[in-house]
Amino acid sequence: MADSVRKTTRRSFSRYLSGSILSGLVTSFVIHAALLVGLSFIVFEMPLERLQMIVDSVFSEDRVTEEFHHEIEQQTTSAEAVNFVAGSMAASGLSNGGLSGPMVVQQKLDDAGSLKEPTVKINPGQLNLPGLKFISQDLGAGQVTGDIGRVVEGYGAALGQMTLELLRLMREQKVLVVWLFDESDSMRDDQQEIRERFYKVYEELGLVQKSDAKLKVSEEILLTSVMSFGQGIHEQTSKVTSDVELIKKGIDKIQADESGVENMCGAILAAVTKYRDLARNQKRKLVIIVVSDESGDDGQELEETIEACKRIKAPVYVLGHYSVFGYPYAHVRWVDPKYGLNHWLRINRGPETPEPECLQFDGLHERWDVFSSGFGPYEQVRLAKQTGGIFFMLPGKEDNLTGVGTNEERKYDLLDMKEYLPDLSSRQTYLKDRGDHKFREAQWQVVYTLNPHRDHELPMQSQWYSEEPGKFDQQGNETFRRAIRAMGILNDQIRVLDSVKKLRDKETSARWRANYDLMHGQCLAYRVRLFQLMLSLDQHRKQRPFPSNPRNNCWDIHRVPELLEPDKEQIQQTKVDFEELKKQNEIARSELQAVTENHPRTPWARRARWELDQGFGMKFVEVYRNPHYDNVREIIFPKQ
Repeated sequence: MADSVRKTTRRSFSRYLSGSILSGLVTSFVIHAALLVGLSFIVFEMPLERLQMIVDSVFSEDRVTEEFHHEIEQQTTSAEAVNFVAGSMAASGLSNGGLSGPMVVQQKLDDAGSLKEPTVKINPGQLNLPGLKFISQDLGAGQVTGDIGRVVEGYGAALGQMTLELLRLMREQKVLVVWLFDESDSMRDDQQEIRERFYKVYEELGLVQKSDAKLKVSEEILLTSVMSFGQGIHEQTSKVTSDVELIKKGIDKIQADESGVENMCGAILAAVTKYRDLARNQKRKLVIIVVSDESGDDGQELEETIEACKRIKAPVYVLGHYSVFGYPYAHVRWVDPKYGLNHWLRINRGPETPEPECLQFDGLHERWDVFSSGFGPYEQVRLAKQTGGIFFMLPGKEDNLTGVGTNEERKYDLLDMKEYLPDLSSRQTYLKDRGDHKFREAQWQVVYTLNPHRDHELPMQSQWYSEEPGKFDQQGNETFRRAIRAMGILNDQIRVLDSVKKLRDKETSARWRANYDLMHGQCLAYRVRLFQLMLSLDQHRKQRPFPSNPRNNCWDIHRVPELLEPDKEQIQQTKVDFEELKKQNEIARSELQAVTENHPRTPWARRARWELDQGFGMKFVEVYRNPHYDNVREIIFPKQ
């Protein structure tokens, strides 16, 4: 085993501008007159292509404006009158996190001839939404491409925007809206909040019906159904209705699904199947609104769901949350009723791309952070965009969400993120495109290999090492063995990344360049961290310390900035001295620091900064563990 460590560490740390006066005047006059007449026949044309190129330099050429996010101001009380104002007054800016635009005077855009027969299309550097009057009166759902996200400060703001969306659709035809609620236990508070805010949507719609000549008051222009889904789908209103009280009662009837499965796509397909004939017979537009804090478990049915909605022109709106940056999961805190202990339950919350593009490994085990990607989960965002709906992102603090990044600002500015937009093509197209790029495919291979959810030998114990020497040795030996193995895997993956390093500057996607930079720096850092883990395990075994606080009964391994210096015996065994260790530490830190400088104010920079702040040293810290955790088998956990 010593030889194995020695060979591993040797490989690991060896790399890095003459007539009269009258005659003159006449001649001058004739010449100038001729010039003026000649100039009048010359037509000057503005170089529109050049102008457009200059303006477009602010934005990516292959992205259209509807893909940008809109930040909606929060207003949770019902209006006494409904006035349509300029788009920038309803949306303070277009962004993934708040690019503000100037306030503009609302114009009669619907009568503008230039809009009917446009001859020139340019993408202005300073964008504002069209006036809400223009949107609600003149555009049908078939003419509106879905938004990948509108940032809203809570359900009140989201429902306020839904009022405008439903009103826009109601001007074209009658509407049947189906609300689909996720039945997971983590959604209970969300359901209650939405129930209490329903009056805002329906009261304001009723107010408009009374004052708008285009809407017939005598008809039930808007009908509603409330359904919920988990592993199956349940109708909570016995029939479609316009009665707000019945809608509220339907929400109250929703029960938590014990299976822990959220078949979002299946639920949408079921709703489409159930209501498409009714909507067609009554000449109604079917609208589906999904309320969920998870990305769902049946993403394999995404494309079928999109096609089913497109066939009947049913837009899907989603009220959801940001996805975790490059990672499928998040954790919510749950307190068991028997012992009052905290437990951390896993939920699906990402990633923002068809497949993860970041490491799933944090150097010791699977990731437990919830750093925001700045975008919603791939399935939900693609579904809304492709069907002409909107994904409403709720960036507010989630009380039960746990992990590093929970309390951080979860929005990013558009101008910082415009080059890092996620790929929202179908999974099949995404996989083919990734496979056609050697640089990208190499990164996927590293992500796949260093995935502790696939390789169950990769995670290492970081908590609750026993204070009893014998048991500690048993736990420590297993961790030591896994650390050596993980070190070898890391060395191999660093070589994979190094083999495509020359392709980095040729890569056209800023997102994939950022993925590479962060991943390479992390792999180097994790190698140092694993070596520190082995040193810490060995020294703890030799010293046999006892907790200074009698109440503490076990040890946790913590990440610290300071490096543990190897003793003479460890230097002799590994052939790695402290100077070499510090050198490798500085190389890893310099690469991660470069990520923060080359990709500022992005999720990649945030993650790199966290790694730097944590440090790569390892240290055992005494802690208290409630003995009741030994009785975990007696606890019935809710399934998320």
